Amino acid sequence: MAEKKHKMSRERYEEIRKELEYLQTVREKEVSEQIKEARSYGDLSENSEYDEAKTEQGKLYSKIAELKELLENAEIVEHVTRTGVIGIGSRVTVLDVEMNEKSEYQIVGSQEANPAAGRISDDSPFGKGLIGHKVGESVTIEAPAGELQFEILDVAY
Repeated sequence: MAEKKHKMSRERYEEIRKELEYLQTVREKEVSEQIKEARSYGDLSENSEYDEAKTEQGKLYSKIAELKELLENAEIVEHVTRTGVIGIGSRVTVLDVEMNEKSEYQIVGSQEANPAAGRISDDSPFGKGLIGHKVGESVTIEAPAGELQFEILDVAY
C-alpha cells in the first residue's frame, strides 16, 4: 500500500526539517547524557531517574520517526494561481446562508490545519467542499450536524 502523502507548504516542510535536525542533534545528546548520569546512580531496578530518561528517549525516537515519515511523504503544495478558483493557499470569505454570518478561512494542507485560527485542511469536509469553486458560487457541505449552505464571497491568495 502506498504511503499517504502529506500536503504542506514549503514553509511548513522547512519547520519540520529544522525540528527534526534539532531533535537528532541537540535533544538526542541531552537525553543520552540524562541516561548516562542516571546509570551512575547505581542499581537500575530501583532508579526512577533512569526509567524517566529511558521513557524520554522512547518519546524522542518516536517523534523523530514521525517527523521523518512526514518529510519522506511530504507533497509540497505551491499556491494556486488560477484566478478566482479556490485551492490550497486560498483565503476564502464565505457567507453561512442559514446563519447569515460571514467567515474567513485559509485552505491549507493537513499538517498546517488549525481551525481555531481559521486554517482549514484541504482534507476536511469543509475544505474539500470549497476547493475548485469560485466567487459567487454556492456550495453545500455535508457536516455531522447536516447539510450546510455557503455562498463564496471572496477568494484571495
